[in-house]
Amino acid sequence: MRSSLLTVVALCATTALTACSGPTAEPSPTPGVSRTAAPPSASPSPPTTPPPEPSASPSSEPAPSGTADGLAGWTLEQKVGQLLMVGVNVGGGSEELSRAAVTEHHVGNVFLHGRSEAGVEATRALVERYTSLVSAETTRGEPMLVATDQEGGLVQVLRGPGFSEIPRATRQAEWPAPELRDRAEAWGAELAAAGINLNLAPVMDLVPRETAAQNAPIGYFARNYGFTAESVTTSATAFSEGQRAAGVETVIKHFPGLGRVTQNTDTASDVVDDEVGPDSPDVQVFAAGIAAGARFVMMSTAVYDRIDPDAPAAFSPAVVGLLRDDLGFDGVIMTDDLSAADQVRGWSPGERAVHAIEAGVDLVLASADPSVVPEMAAALVERARADAAFAGQVDAAVARILAAKSTLPR
Repeated sequence: MRSSLLTVVALCATTALTACSGPTAEPSPTPGVSRTAAPPSASPSPPTTPPPEPSASPSSEPAPSGTADGLAGWTLEQKVGQLLMVGVNVGGGSEELSRAAVTEHHVGNVFLHGRSEAGVEATRALVERYTSLVSAETTRGEPMLVATDQEGGLVQVLRGPGFSEIPRATRQAEWPAPELRDRAEAWGAELAAAGINLNLAPVMDLVPRETAAQNAPIGYFARNYGFTAESVTTSATAFSEGQRAAGVETVIKHFPGLGRVTQNTDTASDVVDDEVGPDSPDVQVFAAGIAAGARFVMMSTAVYDRIDPDAPAAFSPAVVGLLRDDLGFDGVIMTDDLSAADQVRGWSPGERAVHAIEAGVDLVLASADPSVVPEMAAALVERARADAAFAGQVDAAVARILAAKSTLPR
């Protein structure tokens, strides 16, 4: 009976899923961010038409200051485009907004979301419709990060001819590490054949066994690699090593951990974790993932009372500082979905993007609703033009993203 219920709930939640020393002193509230932000005046449903688009042209002025090495000649709009990842629905429907994100707003990264049974060849054709848009004008000629969610189990976007059925993470964790690595390499080769170079996996959230059924985003759907730090670290590392061997980079998620919450940030607001702190084992599994070579980390949008009670992790300099300074991560930090997640509906799309970059995040994911991209891009450009320090953060984030792209197969 429970299996049947799980299947029904999973089908309803499947889109939401596709879319991570002693305690520090309590941080000061994040400027301009509050976990109790006023709700938007508009309906919380995703907008059906995009907001007015910012003007952009090849002759747009570059960022006012802080230009990083290698970014000379880039327009500010092109830089901002590198900081955004737009969703492309693999289930069909209009691609107009997703394509416009690239051609009009210089977005340099795409995320395949939804569910597809079309197989490798059809997926590659879809990917090439976007990679063919890369040009000196759109992305300054830089290749795209082409991402998807191919964890396994209920979170597997791509199926059909050429794609294996990947078991859930709890099952993968039962295999010896060498076997999991080999299988992950084979799954990675399938993704690479479809033109995908970034997998938003593996999950490194530490889920206590006794509360797994109540852990809405991870444990309930068996997305966790077992129930101990050792199991999570060993299996997630093996998965990442296999994927990288096939030419697909991975993203460890959802920092600093979603294994103890009871609500899903995609479908609930005011999701708060009051257990995880800077020295919790939930954080240390990510330290192990970083030590094993992770180049991308996805930031949760939950609030962590023991780290920063005043802002979602993706908007929190304190949580980003924990990852950068305490754990020593110098790769790309990306957000979980900021386009349609209920947890962030209290902020406008533009505010979400600005708060994330201001906190030190590099890459903003708009996976579910491409209509928010024009507003996000416009807000980032406007803030960078008005604030030299923010413009410097934009440049630093672009530099990290380009450095990560340079390691991927061309």
